[in-house]
Amino acid sequence: MITSVKNEKVKALRKLHNRKDRSDSEVFLIEGFHLVEEACKSDWTVKEIIVQHGVEAPRCCEGIAVLEVSDNVFQHISQTKAPQGIAAVLSMKYNNKSAGSRILLIDSIQDPGNLGTIIRTADAAGFDGVVLGQGTVDLYNDKVIRSSQGSLFHIPILHRKLQDEIVLLKEKGFNIWATALEDAKKYSEVVVNEKVALIVGNEGAGVKKELLETADTIVNIPIYGKAESLNVSIAAGILMYYIRK
Repeated sequence: MITSVKNEKVKALRKLHNRKDRSDSEVFLIEGFHLVEEACKSDWTVKEIIVQHGVEAPRCCEGIAVLEVSDNVFQHISQTKAPQGIAAVLSMKYNNKSAGSRILLIDSIQDPGNLGTIIRTADAAGFDGVVLGQGTVDLYNDKVIRSSQGSLFHIPILHRKLQDEIVLLKEKGFNIWATALEDAKKYSEVVVNEKVALIVGNEGAGVKKELLETADTIVNIPIYGKAESLNVSIAAGILMYYIRK
């Protein structure tokens, strides 16, 4: 059992709080029983389980190396206020191409809670994949992972330049939808094609102009009250479920 926060292994785990260190090592950290169980049941590679002294790893994680640490060490590694005493180190996963008929494109979303919620909703709505464009918050950010509630492990997620991905999708017969407040059609009045890719944009700036210009259909969601706009994760959910109707 490791009991010192100065241990080199503990230092390496602590470094996974930082995006650069995650990228350099191509591994990331998850926490909590639910996420660990979802990871172990998925086709992602779980390299190691970390447990606080007195905590047992779930049965689904049998065959994976387990590292036991003291209470103070786990607190040092943890990124949550009330840690459950279990974490895991996973290898990053790289998907090469999108497949299916319902794809979500993410343009520069910055809030990790929004991105995680959108991934979770895309999974729930039965979308076939999510493409993260440049300028989007790190997929392996702790808050993104926790907000996704394990959906990160259920749905293919790609990192792409969206302009290039849109060209490929159009070649495959996709109708490209983008969200905007102006010069847009009410989403519920638009016919849903067999293949649809939906672009949702940055919380403040929306979808970039150059991406709007590539869209086949620009849609909006009517605002009936006095709010200026909807949260991007809520808007994405409404549109994804409409597309899947």
